[in-house]
Amino acid sequence: MKLAEKLTAQTFVKGFQTLKEEGVAAFCKKLKARLRPAIDYHRWQEENGPSKEELERQRNATWETMPLFSVIVPLYRTPEKYLKEMIESVVSQTYPNWELCLSDGSGIKKGEEGDLEQIVKEYQKENQNIRYIRADRSLPIPENTNQALLLASGDYLVFLDHDDTLAKNALYEAAKAAESGAELLYSDEDKLDMRTGKYFMPHFKPDFNIDLLRSVNYICHLCVIKKELADSIGNFLPEMNGAQDYDYILRAVEQAEQIVHIPKVLYHWRAHENSTAENPESKRYAFEAGKRALQAHYQRLGLPAVPEDGISPGIYRTRYQWDREPLVSVLIPNKDHMEDLEKCLQGLKRSSYQNMEIIIIENNSENAETFAYYKRLEKERDRVKVVTWKGEGGFHYSAINNFGANFARGEYLLLLNNDIAFIGTETLREMMGFAMRQDVGAVGARLYFADNTIQHAGVVIGFGGIAGHAFVNQKKEELGYFARAMCQQDYSAVTAACMLTRTEDFRSVGGLSMELSVAFNDIDYCMKLREQGKLIVYNPYAEAYHYESKSRGAEDTPQKVLRFHKEILIFGERWKEILQKGDPYYNPNLTLERADFSLKTKKERLKPEGYYMELVRKEVEKESGGLWT
Repeated sequence: MKLAEKLTAQTFVKGFQTLKEEGVAAFCKKLKARLRPAIDYHRWQEENGPSKEELERQRNATWETMPLFSVIVPLYRTPEKYLKEMIESVVSQTYPNWELCLSDGSGIKKGEEGDLEQIVKEYQKENQNIRYIRADRSLPIPENTNQALLLASGDYLVFLDHDDTLAKNALYEAAKAAESGAELLYSDEDKLDMRTGKYFMPHFKPDFNIDLLRSVNYICHLCVIKKELADSIGNFLPEMNGAQDYDYILRAVEQAEQIVHIPKVLYHWRAHENSTAENPESKRYAFEAGKRALQAHYQRLGLPAVPEDGISPGIYRTRYQWDREPLVSVLIPNKDHMEDLEKCLQGLKRSSYQNMEIIIIENNSENAETFAYYKRLEKERDRVKVVTWKGEGGFHYSAINNFGANFARGEYLLLLNNDIAFIGTETLREMMGFAMRQDVGAVGARLYFADNTIQHAGVVIGFGGIAGHAFVNQKKEELGYFARAMCQQDYSAVTAACMLTRTEDFRSVGGLSMELSVAFNDIDYCMKLREQGKLIVYNPYAEAYHYESKSRGAEDTPQKVLRFHKEILIFGERWKEILQKGDPYYNPNLTLERADFSLKTKKERLKPEGYYMELVRKEVEKESGGLWT
């Protein structure tokens, strides 16, 4: 692609603004990022896939225990080429203790054209651990899979579609993960082009993410379930035909105590024009079945939730229908900026959720007009109350919000910047839907800059070396990596520019950390909630504009820069483990240098652990003239 094609008019406008407001260095950095070419997946595979030597080492490995894997495959008029490739992918596994359980539900009589039995028999001559059963009639997938399950005698069940293939190391990696006692295992996957035989569109997944699973069956392939768990949840259900695997996984995760994600591509999903992998509209009935499976899941859990079609086929949106509306205390710090505050209040006024009190936390305003405005607000709007924070030493976001929370009567707190303007009427109601679940600690919204690009769609720990917003600067209509920008899901953190949390939880963790006056206090708060076993949910259907940082300005003085760097080190030391291990809601194969979920480069993979934090430490020592302790 030519440079002129890549740099659109909008790019030039943004570039000019960056140059004017942030300087040459920031402009060059953003230009370099914009022009960075996408990493070729084929090259990435060569650099990251197991070598021939590694595969041979796996074949010669010794095991203390060797679980038997029953590979379950429902066959249905499978093309000979695909059938052979599928069987060979199992036969060539580097892990030896497996059995292949094939159920032929084609409904084709022996000897007729399309009969698969003779092909299977050829493989059985050299592989006695291939089992085969055929039906005398055509079977839908749920019944056909259940027939294959009758052949299984393994410790774990491995589900494989009849025209897909396993990576050579799939069962080896599953066996390694099974050693920890996992009950449900899943891996990353990619697509196999039916025409060229090339692999493409890798799906690098997060660790277990229940709300993402309720948005889309992201687990899908490779899926491995312990036999005891499978026995407890029962067979595949005929009434869920088209989404039988989604229903099965939902039932499994309801009971599984240990779910393990293997961040390696172990499954190749063949894509062709009649496959949902390539043409989602070809199986509309499957998505309707998916909604039924999700509704049954909510009913089993006793959640008052209704699944609906989401942004695209196979993506679901959940609406909660609670039978009460608790009081929400909205905390809005403010220093002058009456126009921004008024827009914020108008957004709240339009909200369909009206059981709220609004606490404006006055923070050292300088204009007399501001205080006159406060008086009018309190006189004209019953639910508005102004409290005055008299802290010294400049802006301290944590202290201001902690102070305001002392005046809150609500069961919930909505931390809200004065430069937030709700879009539509449902933002707060959408957030409350998730916040009222007992397992949820905080809920965040989808925020946009004024130019309709994304400002916040969840927070990933490690972005930029410390933490950052997902999909920042992408267009509002873009779905993001595997539609994650538009999926309700769990993240490690969300921004407190618009964050809903239970008052009891806020107080139990001591509110926002006073050591983090401006940066990372909201992320630190979410991390404290996660330590208590709470989920942090991002809901893209709660939308608002965010005119970021108008109230306090940029980090444009040596003192502010030093403070920012010190807060990075404080956060980094406090949450060292997740920075080292990686964010569980993000995949280690994806880059931390950009917010677009692109592949990690070889150069990035070679950087030593703690590289970024060491750079910041040296910068702090340089700025402060002494060692950082």
